[in-house]
Amino acid sequence: MDRAALGRGKQRAFVEKLLKKSSIVEMARLCNCSERTVRDWRREKYLMPITALALLAKAGGVPVPKHRVLDVRARLRVTGSAGGLALIAKYGRIPGDEAYRQRQWRVWWDAHGKFIEHPLFTAKAIKKPRHSVRLAEFIGIMMGDGGLSRYQAIVSLNSRDDAKYIVFVSALIKTLFGVTPSLYHDPKDHVTNVVVSRSNLVQFLHGLGLPIGDKLRQGLDMPAWIKARRQYTIACIRGLVDTDGCIFTHRYQVNGKWYAYKKLSFTSASPPLITSVYSFLKENGFNPRVSRGGRDVRLDSIADMRRYFTLIGSHNPKHLKRYGKSSTIGKTGGVRRMVSQRFAKP
Repeated sequence: MDRAALGRGKQRAFVEKLLKKSSIVEMARLCNCSERTVRDWRREKYLMPITALALLAKAGGVPVPKHRVLDVRARLRVTGSAGGLALIAKYGRIPGDEAYRQRQWRVWWDAHGKFIEHPLFTAKAIKKPRHSVRLAEFIGIMMGDGGLSRYQAIVSLNSRDDAKYIVFVSALIKTLFGVTPSLYHDPKDHVTNVVVSRSNLVQFLHGLGLPIGDKLRQGLDMPAWIKARRQYTIACIRGLVDTDGCIFTHRYQVNGKWYAYKKLSFTSASPPLITSVYSFLKENGFNPRVSRGGRDVRLDSIADMRRYFTLIGSHNPKHLKRYGKSSTIGKTGGVRRMVSQRFAKP
């Protein structure tokens, strides 16, 4: 693949110019390469392919910088020939039989190599907590705005509205699993990804009932161990609503006078999960209703909203702030104190 030679410092400047509009994650996705490769381009460790240069320039709306085109294959042929001549000059021939070397390596690998532990190939350990309220809430967060890939657990949150909640989720992960997550911010879409790259964590969470890959196609629902205990179900619903729920103001007019009060909506495209949340609320004295073609569970009354924040509560300051603007919470200071204390202790 031909490479672009921009000159010392110019490739770095080009990449940094693009990063003002995009992110390393997005650039890597666009070029179908790893994030490390983009960072290497930024450090000028490697020259950028011509195709990547043109693609990023077009996506970022900047002109393609002046450059020379280097034929990498031709350069390798020259350096390869020079190396071969040097070996012949030293040994009188090209030493070694590549096929024989590979066979011998395979013999060594099967007999010894694959049994040798190496940190690069050894999965890093994590804490594996027992079933608890905190763990149940984290499962709810993962079912809401999270997901599992083969090697990563990711929670994607709004970097502006959920800024304080990102701090809470990160602290919760550290408390539960003894791992400090990485934060990857995409300024273009206002998204912050809270990421833990540990295959052991993925397998642990999968064993707790979270699907790997497309969670909706796999019939996402609260795991049986959470449904078996009321306090776990409460915590799981708190995590679900804190991520995939919203508090909004309903306004209406009667006899020329305007009234307003808060409502709660939880949204999911998973019918089993919608049914589970609805059933729990119904069985615990709420009056929920399902709307939007079976994708929303809603609480409409002032009494239900007061009961929700008393029984279930929230760790997302965004929800607490929106509900706190309601006149009803102003008359129940105990509710405000209770939810604030919950947020203080992840």
